Amino acid sequence: MTWDIEKLDLDAYLTRIGLAGPFAPSTATLRAVHLAHVRSIPFENLDVVLGRGVALDLGSVQDKLVTGGRGGYCHEHNLLLAAALERLGFPVTRHLARIRLGRSHLPRGHAMLTVRAEGRTWLADVGFGGDGLVEPLPFEEGAELESGPWRWRLGRDGDFWVLHAGETELYAFRPDEPHYPSDFEVANFYVSRSPHSPFVRHVLAQRTTADARIRLEERTFPAAGDLARWLRDELGIEITDQDAQALLPRLRP
Repeated sequence: MTWDIEKLDLDAYLTRIGLAGPFAPSTATLRAVHLAHVRSIPFENLDVVLGRGVALDLGSVQDKLVTGGRGGYCHEHNLLLAAALERLGFPVTRHLARIRLGRSHLPRGHAMLTVRAEGRTWLADVGFGGDGLVEPLPFEEGAELESGPWRWRLGRDGDFWVLHAGETELYAFRPDEPHYPSDFEVANFYVSRSPHSPFVRHVLAQRTTADARIRLEERTFPAAGDLARWLRDELGIEITDQDAQALLPRLRP
């Protein structure tokens, strides 16, 4: 696996997120692309729950998230965003972080980015789901961001940088650790295949609007068709009735 950013259909990606170029590699462009991506492409792990795994080559990610009417999880979202930003002229570094959420020393399984724009470094992450970022955050100790009803802060814990959503530590990472395509393949295999991964055990799907997170979790549906329609109408996720039937028992307590 390589980054293969030249394989991205940039015009198709910008159409998917509802933006039209041309764009300069500015802070305003970074914010606009980040926000539009979060609001346009849902977060979901349906292929993982269905036992199909997740392919990270850019062609597969593009086919699924850009043209396929689907969403994805952190590796898919942020590798897609990284390719788009690099094609727009931004220097981008891909990182793997350790989820916290009340725990520590978990595997480096979460994908996120740092991006340079107008002489400043930004933390960019369109793939956390949950209470993840909706706009880029300055990569500076103590930096804070408020967007809609949500607030984030970037702090330090020894050698680690830690992203907080309100009082919750979302994840920690060390920006000095280089990460290569092979590292993402290993992390993605664990997240999508290990029986210890929460993505294997739980159905997750979410769409972010200007002031709300619309989530599938803890909902029930009387029939597969109802689930498929709700995913399409509320989250913008297109799945077959056969897949909806396979997912239906996984939603019930």
